[in-house]
Amino acid sequence: MNKQTIDQRMLMINEAASALEKRSVLSPKIGIVLGSGLGSLVELMAEKVMVSYADIPGMTALETEGHAGRMVIGTLSGVPLLAMSGRFHYYDGKGLEAVTFPIRVMKVMGIETLILTNAAGAVNTTFEPGDLMVITDHINLVFDNPLIGPNLDALGPRFPDATMIYDQALIDHAKHAASARSMTLREGVYAWWTGPSYETPAEIRMIRMLGGDAIGMSTVPEALVASHMGMKVLGISVLTNMASGILPEPLSHADVIDQAREVKDQFVRLMTTIITSLG
Repeated sequence: MNKQTIDQRMLMINEAASALEKRSVLSPKIGIVLGSGLGSLVELMAEKVMVSYADIPGMTALETEGHAGRMVIGTLSGVPLLAMSGRFHYYDGKGLEAVTFPIRVMKVMGIETLILTNAAGAVNTTFEPGDLMVITDHINLVFDNPLIGPNLDALGPRFPDATMIYDQALIDHAKHAASARSMTLREGVYAWWTGPSYETPAEIRMIRMLGGDAIGMSTVPEALVASHMGMKVLGISVLTNMASGILPEPLSHADVIDQAREVKDQFVRLMTTIITSLG
């Protein structure tokens, strides 16, 4: 990739950010990515402007079930917020640049704190479906990285540190928010899987041996890019099922969506408390 191509990427990122900024007078500093079945938080937002991904320069429509596919600018309990209702995935086949493009746009729009949420399978057998887990670290099992290729020097360093991608102060903040709501919040390591097929029982045993507590098909590339740009990252997983082989039942995406919706009230309470106190 030559300098001209890098400049073109930055131009597209800036163009998308400008297009969104023109839609609202709000200037949020907090952004959130809402995973499968978790878009109900948007319903509580006020002063909101919703923009389809297809109407944003550099982005395309989203077709994954359980993901609305739009940017939402508004307020939550009076706190300005930029929400991605649905996300792009590695398994879409569009590449990690497309997966992480919205995160780049968020940074240019002034987002300083990014909350990444997802629906995940529980690998840790002491966890249960319906539990919420704050992500303390991750394992990249896709063996790909959105930072491969010429660096966007205007946004971050060539060799970013990965010691603390998930901000410890935000982890502590989430734990305090859960305690204030008398909610149990698990802590664990999130493993990233390519999808769209679920993992085999043997692969889940491997992930458990590697130290993974939950498994999912998103979040890690977004966290890497956000950390690269100096954003503070908080990750929250909704554990919608036990991972492959732990229980006799087969896994299905429809079941994941249903379980996410069943715990949406608990999820919304935690997110509202976190965002309100951060704001």
